[in-house]
Amino acid sequence: MGAVVTYLDVAATTRVEPRVADVVLHWMTEDFGNAGSRTHEYGTRAKKGVQDARSFLAASVGAKTEELIFTSGATESNNIALLGLAAHGQKTGRRHIITSAIEHKAVIEPLLHLQEKGFEVDFLEPGPGGRLSREAVLDKVRGDTLLVSLMHVNNETGVIQPVAEIARELRETDTFMHVDAAQGYGKVPEDLKAPIDLISISGHKIGAPKGVGALVTRRRGWNKVPLEPIMFGGGQERKLRPGTLPVPLIMGLYEAAKIFQEGRPRWERDAVAMRERLLAALGKTRFQINGDAEHSVPHILNVTFDGLNAEALIVRLKGQAAVATGSACTSASYTPSHVLTAMGLPPEVAANGLRFSWFPGQVADFNPEELAETIAHAQPASS
Repeated sequence: MGAVVTYLDVAATTRVEPRVADVVLHWMTEDFGNAGSRTHEYGTRAKKGVQDARSFLAASVGAKTEELIFTSGATESNNIALLGLAAHGQKTGRRHIITSAIEHKAVIEPLLHLQEKGFEVDFLEPGPGGRLSREAVLDKVRGDTLLVSLMHVNNETGVIQPVAEIARELRETDTFMHVDAAQGYGKVPEDLKAPIDLISISGHKIGAPKGVGALVTRRRGWNKVPLEPIMFGGGQERKLRPGTLPVPLIMGLYEAAKIFQEGRPRWERDAVAMRERLLAALGKTRFQINGDAEHSVPHILNVTFDGLNAEALIVRLKGQAAVATGSACTSASYTPSHVLTAMGLPPEVAANGLRFSWFPGQVADFNPEELAETIAHAQPASS
């Protein structure tokens, strides 16, 4: 048997919790009914399960049950939110959108598509800390601004954006707020209870299966967010996301969200302790932290090591730890990180950022000192 490799890439995906896997299997093999079937108990139980899941997940961000639809994940949620608002923007003459240059490609690419359709998109750069100020965003809002779309927690640096503050300011305007909360859902829960109009949620970042997520569409009084569907065929999920509901995956997301919510205080405490251990061990190396450490989640750390190529270092660490240079969606491309580049970091730093991300309960046997020793030995002598 080979050496145990510590998994330090939970920002890409998490292991499905065993209790979650049991729930998914149950809804696949026992209560396997279609939630749209109305003529028998199998369908009734599936519908009840989905409704319970919908209520819990909506409440977790301070929303009403009917304000949440299920999707295949944050990428689909982002596309429904961004592309689904386009028709309203065209009808009202509001074609201006504000976002950041450090968003995930699941936001940047739909917005580039809208740009091709005549929308004006401001891609704001946050500076070296990776965090936009509330003022920098609000100063860009105009009378024709349709939407502000910002990620909650950056997937590469772990930096938290001031989405709650911005949402409160926008609530009294005609500008909508969308937040990609793939990395932040469950971890910084109070932020998402702010009056954010649209929230994209991903299941596989909190121990749920891949392929399931949600979109919150919060009303303003009696007024719904004027989304139009981007797919057709069936009318499920308020006609915004047609297709048979994946009940086993939804119930897996429900179970994972409950587990994470119950264990969050310990998760946060242990994640902070792990970060402190890792940083203390890395003290024997020469490195810089990429991102504002004062406004970051505790379980994501992006660093660049002096004189080391990140891809070569990943290979060197292969027998010890599974780490990454950034988003799993772009890992096939060895170009410098668009996030670190947009932060204005030097090319040698942006090209060699290494991301460590962890779930405390899954790294109990990890020895940061051994990892740091390997890195220190790989570094060239300082001049």
